[in-house]
Amino acid sequence: MKNQRRFSLEFKRQVVEELLSGQSSTAQLCRRHNIGSSLLYHWKKQYSRGKFENEPTEDAALKDRVAQLERLVGKLTLENEFLKKGLQNSLQESPRNGKTFGVGRPLSPASGGGASL
Repeated sequence: MKNQRRFSLEFKRQVVEELLSGQSSTAQLCRRHNIGSSLLYHWKKQYSRGKFENEPTEDAALKDRVAQLERLVGKLTLENEFLKKGLQNSLQESPRNGKTFGVGRPLSPASGGGASL
């Protein structure tokens, strides 16, 4: 089994900054450092999010915030649908033994509701 190489944050930052500066192309950097292009693009994405002890770019920060809000909207939508279905099911249930309990309807004294004195 092949050993997995480890790269320091400083090395990753240096390679990505060289890519972003335009000094070297992606292919040149990959050949020089013996890394895959997908790894380099992964590092570039991490760099834009501030994972290499650098300031995240405003664009990446906004994308992270949008993704977080989309997850929240999805969660709330699922909860809302669940509650709607539960309410519909409870309203459609047939009354048991012919007895119904009206929501918000006060009990009359003849029905035997309340405490007796």
